Amino acid sequence: MTIEVRFFASLADCAGGSVESVEVDDAASVRGLWEILVARHPDLGAIGYRPMVACDAAYADWDAPLCGVREVAFLPPVSGG
Repeated sequence: MTIEVRFFASLADCAGGSVESVEVDDAASVRGLWEILVARHPDLGAIGYRPMVACDAAYADWDAPLCGVREVAFLPPVSGG
């Protein structure tokens, strides 16, 4: 199945763009998707933090299955002042 991946802020810089389509099998998880993305874009593996993740616009856990998910977004930690 094809997942549309969205990267925000510095993650888009590391990935070389803000949107990417990735083919994964039906048993894939968010963690597995991230591993594919790091293999494609090694700078993602060097960011020094675990991004927040949302599946179809709802925050999700890193072990969440991707079966039926159309879009996954990776977001850097939120800071405020």
